[in-house]
Amino acid sequence: MAQPEQVRGTNEAAQPGAFTAGCFTNQAGSRDYKLYLPSGYHGQALPLVVMLHGCTQNPDDFAAGTNMNRLAEEQRFCVLYPAQPVTANRSKCWNWFKAEDQQREGGEPAILAGMTRQVIDTYGLDASRVYVAGLSAGGAMATTLAMTYPDLYAAVGVHSGLPHGVARSLPDALGAMQGGTGPMANASSARVSASVSRVPAIVFHGDRDTTVHPSNADRVAAQYAASRAAGESANGRQDSAGKTVERGQVPNGYAYTQTSHQDADGRSCLEQWVIHGAGHAWSGGDARGSYTDPKGPDAAKEMLRFFQSHAKASP
Repeated sequence: MAQPEQVRGTNEAAQPGAFTAGCFTNQAGSRDYKLYLPSGYHGQALPLVVMLHGCTQNPDDFAAGTNMNRLAEEQRFCVLYPAQPVTANRSKCWNWFKAEDQQREGGEPAILAGMTRQVIDTYGLDASRVYVAGLSAGGAMATTLAMTYPDLYAAVGVHSGLPHGVARSLPDALGAMQGGTGPMANASSARVSASVSRVPAIVFHGDRDTTVHPSNADRVAAQYAASRAAGESANGRQDSAGKTVERGQVPNGYAYTQTSHQDADGRSCLEQWVIHGAGHAWSGGDARGSYTDPKGPDAAKEMLRFFQSHAKASP
């Protein structure tokens, strides 16, 4: 259970069908955000998707590039876009590579989790259907949130991101982004993986990404898969059981490979999508936003499809 915290939030009167600005503050710090409530919202307990932008981006840019607000309107869920200011990182990157921003109840994870909880409480949203997704640095921070707050997020989407705990400084971060040669995570990775094993994950990465080396997608997937594989072994199951590989092609676009791991109920609990020929960009995104590539499979739609099959059990 989260520790009690003093929080303060300011926002305009959020209206259904509007993209509203707000600010959240707790003991760990303060961040602005944008919130989209679909026009079909009338106070009912809708799902919430938290979207973490990449470096140099902002909520408006990320919303335009991913089309998530349009999808929220069609599928009726709410979307929260926290904003990273230049005062926290001069490139507006989430600080996934700093030790103080890799822990529960501290740094940026505490701010983002607190913001998530406040939005859930303010609008009466469904706390069992809360999801987080991000691109690049936002993808790395999405994994950190899943690692540190597995009780809050029901599933995670990581696009062109990095694993939790592979860096403790900016030089570390640059090395990890280039592929690195060290272990997949720090010495506490086994403990971290165990704590996040119940958070399903969907991972996207272009195999021509020159900003975040594609090997990071394998490392991200490995963190989520570690405890699942250990559980299979302990239960006498084959590691390859419940795994499927599908290959496809976007019309006039990229080919892709989708690897899916199913749980005991046959639900996909870990998916990894490799987009062949794609660089550092949101797959299937809209050119109105930065770092998008419309020639790939629609990552936003696939993440939502994945999220919809996962919800937290009632306490």
